[in-house]
Amino acid sequence: MFKRSPFLPATVLVFILALAAALFAGSYTYTMANPTPRHIPTAVVGPADSPAGEAFTGGMEKALNSSLTLRPYRDRAQALEAVNEQRVFAILTVRPDGGGVGFDVAGASGSSVAQLLAQSALTVGKATGVSVRVADVKPLQKGDPRGLALFYISLAAVIIGFVGAIQLSVHARPLNPAERIAFTALYALLGGFAIAATVDWLLGALDLPFVESWLILALTMFTSGMVFSMFNTLIGRWAMLPTWGLMVLLGNPSSGGAVSWPLLPSVLGHIGQWLPPGASINAQHTAVYFGSHQHLFPFAVLAGWALLSSAVFWFWRHRHPGGRDRGGAHAAL
Repeated sequence: MFKRSPFLPATVLVFILALAAALFAGSYTYTMANPTPRHIPTAVVGPADSPAGEAFTGGMEKALNSSLTLRPYRDRAQALEAVNEQRVFAILTVRPDGGGVGFDVAGASGSSVAQLLAQSALTVGKATGVSVRVADVKPLQKGDPRGLALFYISLAAVIIGFVGAIQLSVHARPLNPAERIAFTALYALLGGFAIAATVDWLLGALDLPFVESWLILALTMFTSGMVFSMFNTLIGRWAMLPTWGLMVLLGNPSSGGAVSWPLLPSVLGHIGQWLPPGASINAQHTAVYFGSHQHLFPFAVLAGWALLSSAVFWFWRHRHPGGRDRGGAHAAL
C-alpha cells in the first residue's frame, strides 16, 4: 500500500531535497568562500631579470604561492593586446633605469583577481623596497563595481530557462514536440530581452551591447530549457535532478562569474568553460568589456548543448510526457 500511495515519492523527495540543500550550500561555499590563486598569466615588459624585477617577481611568487605565470612581451602595446584577448590578467612593466616597476591589473578580466593582484603588489613593493605603481587598465563599469552583474543576469537566464521548460510540461502538456521547442525559443527570446532591458535601460547598472547581450541571454535560456526537456524525455518526472545538478550545483559555481577562473579549483575552472553557465558568462563578459575581441568558443559551447539537447529530445520525443497525440505519462515537476 505504501508503494502505491503518494507517501513513497513524498518520502523520497524529503531526502532528495535535504541532500540538494547540502550540495547547493557546499558547492557554492567550496568555490566562492575562500578563492585561492592557482594560475594567473601575467605579461612582462622590460628586463625581468633586473634587480628590481627579480625582487618584485620573487616576492609576488611567494605571496601568491607560485601562481604568477610570467609571459614576456616586446612592448606595452603588445601586452595590452594580450589583456584584450584575455590571455593575461595583468601587465608587469620593469623600468630599465632601476626606477621600480609598474603593475597594471584588469578589473574587467575578473574583479577578484584584480583586487588580489593589486593588494599583493603593494604589499610586496613595501616588503622588498621596490617602488610599485598600480593601475587598472580595464576597469569595470561604474554601475557594477564588483563585477557581479553579468553573473546575476546569466544566472537568471539559466534558472528561468529550465523553470520555463518545467512550466511548459505542467501547464502546456498537450504541446507536441515541435511546438514545445518553438515555445521554448519564444520565451527565451522574450526573457532575454526583458533581462537586458531591465539591467540596461531600467536600472542603468550596465551599458550593454544590447542586441549581442540579448541574443546571448536568449541562447542561454533556450539551452537551459532544452537541457531540462532532454532529461525530461530520458527520465521523466525526475528530470529536475540532473538539470539542477548540471546547471546550478556544478555549472554556476564554476562559471567564473562570481569568482574568476584563476581563483577556482583548477578542475572546476576547466570544466566550467564547457558548461552552459560558464559559456554564457564568457560570451557576455567579452561582449561587454572586450567587444572587438569576441571569441567563437563560448557560442560553440552554448550551441553544442542546445543542439545536443534538442536532438535527444526530438529523437526520443515519443517518450516525452505530453503531446496531443497520446495520453499517459504524467508531467514532470
